[in-house]
Amino acid sequence: MVNVLAGVWALLLGVVLIMLGNGMHFTLIGLRGGLEGFSAAELAVVTSGYFVGFLAGARYAPVMIRRVGHVRVFAALGSFMSAGLIAFTLLPEPAVWTVLRLLVGFCMSGIYVSAESWLNNASTNETRGKVLSAYMLCQTLGIIGAQGLLTLGDAATAALFVTASILVSVSFAPILLSITPAPAAEVTRPMSLRALFTGSPLGTVGIFLLGSIYATQSGMGAVYGTQIGLGADQIALFVAMLFAGALVLQSPIGWLSDQIDRRKVIAGAAALGGTACVGGWYLDGDYLPLLAAAFFAGGMTTPLYALFLAYTNDYLSVEDMPAASGGLVFTFGLGAISGPLAAGAAMETLGPNGFWIVLGGTFGAIAVYAVYRMSQRAAAPATETDSYLNVLPTSSVVAVEAAGSWAADQAEAERDANAAD
Repeated sequence: MVNVLAGVWALLLGVVLIMLGNGMHFTLIGLRGGLEGFSAAELAVVTSGYFVGFLAGARYAPVMIRRVGHVRVFAALGSFMSAGLIAFTLLPEPAVWTVLRLLVGFCMSGIYVSAESWLNNASTNETRGKVLSAYMLCQTLGIIGAQGLLTLGDAATAALFVTASILVSVSFAPILLSITPAPAAEVTRPMSLRALFTGSPLGTVGIFLLGSIYATQSGMGAVYGTQIGLGADQIALFVAMLFAGALVLQSPIGWLSDQIDRRKVIAGAAALGGTACVGGWYLDGDYLPLLAAAFFAGGMTTPLYALFLAYTNDYLSVEDMPAASGGLVFTFGLGAISGPLAAGAAMETLGPNGFWIVLGGTFGAIAVYAVYRMSQRAAAPATETDSYLNVLPTSSVVAVEAAGSWAADQAEAERDANAAD
């Protein structure tokens, strides 16, 4: 493992720094927005702006990279993102923040495409699984660590936004000074939603609903904390628990999904996530149990993302997997745009607990639909399913395609080995 990481350590270090800056800004929006008097509905629009930009970046970043190269695109988007993070404190208006969030989302999407292209190029078929796992771990640790950094300053000042900007700016140094030239970003044209739904109704509907959950958790969690009167340190820990759950629960859920019908695991994970949300609503601000609710609600989100990718691939040919990956990422993004808007409206109407009601209802919809699909289609034989994909919702289609290809190769190797025995 040490030899594998030796060639990509600079990229992984840069990813950690980027995620520290981006993770800080996600929570800061909720904290500072509350101090500025923004409503939940206004902050929901601001949150959705990020995912609109992210989808646009996923579409146009490969085009820009083919035109001017990885290094220029990487540096340009990093500069724009760094400037955007500072601008939040200069122009505290909901409409302006929405535009800035769109800009940051666009930049982050392009940065992911560039970084993941480098990472994929630096890997071999034998090392790709380990490299991708290390990359996902660095992303998660960066987001969790960002919440710790928020406790070192005051959201009412510009200091934390400036810190996030500095982290993003510094992150490019180890990458640009040490990475070898990367190939052009080759992203397969996404499969149409109709074709995707025909191939995997559960994968398509489920990942759309999950996009709603993920964006609500990551974007509106701090808004919820502000509305129930938590302090900045408490909110930071609450958001960190949303991501810490995924770090702990990803592997056991992934292992289980390779042993039994994935739809049972999907339904069970969604039901557990929904139950945690009911607990969060019932607890009504009791802090320590609230952290436990966040741990399990957030802990189901990332595994479910990987489950939907793996489940969809189970019913596709290897040739269709790259296009399906693009379609799933796009569908997830559509859900991510709509989720905060629904949560913001619910919180305006029902109060802070509208946050849990929307999350719990969406988890419940996933569980019910998974059970329904079990009655409509026979399970794929365990020996013919692809390996679970350890991929985060923050990844671009480049990483999703790479993980899908690796999983298909692993599954094929396992089938060949079993046949030989």
